[in-house]
Amino acid sequence: MRKMKTEHKIYYSDARNMKEIQNESVDLMITSPPYPMIKMWDEIFSEQNPEIKKALENNNGELAFELMHKELDKVWNETFRVLKNGGIACINIGDATRTLKEVFQIYMSHARILNHCLKIGFHALPEILWIKETNKPDKFMGSGMLPVGAYVTLEHEHILVLRKDGKRKFSSLETEIRRESAFFWEERNIWFSDKWHDIKGITQGLNNNKLRDRSGAYPLDLAYRLINMFSIQGDTILDPFLGTGTTTAGAIVSGRSSIGYEIDKNFKEFVEEKITNISEITNKITDKRINEHKTFVEKRTKEKGELKYINEEYKFPIMTRQEINIKLPYLKQFNKKEENVFEANYN
Repeated sequence: MRKMKTEHKIYYSDARNMKEIQNESVDLMITSPPYPMIKMWDEIFSEQNPEIKKALENNNGELAFELMHKELDKVWNETFRVLKNGGIACINIGDATRTLKEVFQIYMSHARILNHCLKIGFHALPEILWIKETNKPDKFMGSGMLPVGAYVTLEHEHILVLRKDGKRKFSSLETEIRRESAFFWEERNIWFSDKWHDIKGITQGLNNNKLRDRSGAYPLDLAYRLINMFSIQGDTILDPFLGTGTTTAGAIVSGRSSIGYEIDKNFKEFVEEKITNISEITNKITDKRINEHKTFVEKRTKEKGELKYINEEYKFPIMTRQEINIKLPYLKQFNKKEENVFEANYN
C-alpha cells in the first residue's frame, strides 16, 4: 500500500498577510471567521481598526458592518492569492441580528462576503445551508405572539463554496490518488445536499480564562466532510482563522496536510492538545466510516438485492464503479516535528 506523510504548520500571526505561503500552493481553504456585528467579536474587530469601535459607540451599524468586512476582505484577498487554480474556498458564516438606536435589523454577512469574493475573481458554486435548529423556549425574537413585530428566528448558517478559476486539473499520480480519495455512494447523497441537518452545532464556551470567552468553532464532522468533498489525500488545507484547531484535526483524520493561522497565541496550548488527542483516535474515526458503509450495504442488500461492484482494498460491496479504488488513510505515527510544526505518517 502507498505510504503517505502529511505536515501541519500553525502560525500564530495575522492572516491578513500570509507571507509564509507561496502563490498558488494551497488546494483547499476552510474557515469560519469572526462574525461581523455579533457582540462577542466587537473587541477583536475594534483592535484591527479603531474606527469600528467609534462606529459602534455612535450606533452606526452600517458603517461598523462595512469596516469589519473590510478587515475580512484582506484575508479573502490573501486566500485567492495562495489558492491553486481550481482550488476551493469554503467559508462558514452566520448572519447577525442587532438592535442599534432602537432599530432591529439583520446584517447579511454571507452576501457581503460573496460579493467581495466575486469581485476579486472567485466563481460561486452552490452553497450549503447548515441547519442548526433550536427548540429553546426563549428562541423567539421580537414581540412574541403579536404581529407585526415578531421576527423569524435564524436557525441556519451559510457555507459559501467558491472556486478559483475553472475545474481542477489532475496529474496522472493525482488521478490515482483521486480515485483512492473517493467517497461512498451513500455519503455523496448526504454530503452534496444543499441543506445539512445531520451535523449538530457545538457549545462555543471555552473553559480557559486565557482565551476569549467564545470561539467560532464548528464541529469536526463539518471540517472532515468538507475536506473529503473538495480535496484529495495529500492536499494542503488552509484555515486563516484556526481558533481551536478543528480544521487541522480534520486534515489529520483525512490524510491531508494543513496550514493554520491564529492571531491569539493563547490558543496554542489548546490547539496542540486537541490535535494530539485527535491523532490518538483518528483510526477509530476512519473505522466508523467503514462500519457505517457496511451497515448501509447490509440494509441495501436486504431491500434491493446484491450490489454489483466490490471494493478492491476492503473486499466489500459498493454501489458504483467509482468506489472500487477507495482506500482510507490509516495513521501510523504522529509527532511534533518542531515548534508549531507536526508530522503524520500513514499507511
